[in-house]
Amino acid sequence: MIRVILIMLFALSLILSSCESRRSRIDRKNLIPENELVSILKDIYITDGLLGIPRIVIKYPLADSVAAYTNIIEKHGYTKEAMDRTLKYYFIKNPKKLIKIYDKVLGILSEMESRIQKEVARSKAKTGNFWPGFDAYLFPDPSGTDSTVFNISFRQPGFYVLNASVTLFPDDQTLNPGLKAFTCHADSIETGKRKYIKPVYYLKDGREHKYSVTFNVPTKTILYATGSLYDFDNNPDEWGKHLIIKNISVNYSLVEP
Repeated sequence: MIRVILIMLFALSLILSSCESRRSRIDRKNLIPENELVSILKDIYITDGLLGIPRIVIKYPLADSVAAYTNIIEKHGYTKEAMDRTLKYYFIKNPKKLIKIYDKVLGILSEMESRIQKEVARSKAKTGNFWPGFDAYLFPDPSGTDSTVFNISFRQPGFYVLNASVTLFPDDQTLNPGLKAFTCHADSIETGKRKYIKPVYYLKDGREHKYSVTFNVPTKTILYATGSLYDFDNNPDEWGKHLIIKNISVNYSLVEP
């Protein structure tokens, strides 16, 4: 883990590096203070994650990661030369301190993630939407970060309806693409009998269509639903997939819809 962190930071240093003279000495003069360095690295890490999300890339196709990193540093009141000088100092003079700084960054990010997850859970509870994933998926996804696989636990008896709007383009190369899922009881997830839901196959006409699947949860039963919003019977490469899924929700009802 430590090696990965150091490699990431070294790569960042190379990206941000300027043509400094080889004769320049690396010392503690004019370094970015530790608390500011933590804040800058935190913002860079978040930006790097956002630039890796297909939905962001599609919306901002001309986004330049190097320019984005430079803008972050400048918004904190420093130059990329100062950032480069600071990272070089820690790499060469005090790598253990750099690891501790990065640990602080990861701690802040973990706390932020926890808060966001709690807020999302509260928001879903207020709206009655039990969908645990993203609200939209776009393919192709060269980064491979988007997975339409879902696992949902239903703890209250009644009916849960999974809804989604899907646009499947004619050049999509998947075979029998659609929404496929099965349910099983909580006490037999690994070994219990699976009840497969009737698959919902998507129309490949480039138009948006609405699809839904209903899960019936019997009395006093915790039911788990597992499946994928984009399942298919072949193995095309990423550029063979062409689909948009949005407006995803899982809504609860006491009576069958």
